[in-house]
Amino acid sequence: MSYPRKDVKQISELANGLIDPVLARRAGINTALLGSWSEIAGEDFADCTRPEKIAWARGGDDGSFRPGVLTIACEGARALFLTHAQGELIQRINSFFGFSAVHQIRIVQKPVSQAVRRSRTPPPLKGEAARKLEGMMEGIEGDKLRQAIQRLGTAVMSKRGSGR
Repeated sequence: MSYPRKDVKQISELANGLIDPVLARRAGINTALLGSWSEIAGEDFADCTRPEKIAWARGGDDGSFRPGVLTIACEGARALFLTHAQGELIQRINSFFGFSAVHQIRIVQKPVSQAVRRSRTPPPLKGEAARKLEGMMEGIEGDKLRQAIQRLGTAVMSKRGSGR
């Protein structure tokens, strides 16, 4: 059984330690909110919304805390549906924080960029690399196995730069 070293930290802890103060100063949010947004927003709004900033209200004369306004970017017509569901979303956000952090949501219609997924199919091999792969696959009789090895060989050989 191995025990973790006391002086070892995860890279995510270090990154969050660097990023959180910047986010807090500029947008009033933290990486925990951004990372958990898909669970907070739910299936209906996770793909079309993104929290942008929280405008924290200044405390009253007695120095008490006042909840802020969360600005959410939302795509297109889904903003109308988000408007109708904002009461539930405010409750989810406040339960995430563990206190009444947000009392209002401000919706801004704009594109929400999602990670662009690249094609998983590499381009077919040409020339010598294609002949070499065909030679390696001689004797393989099963069609599915042959296709799987062809995909693997194409991916490996094109990454080496020999197929382009």
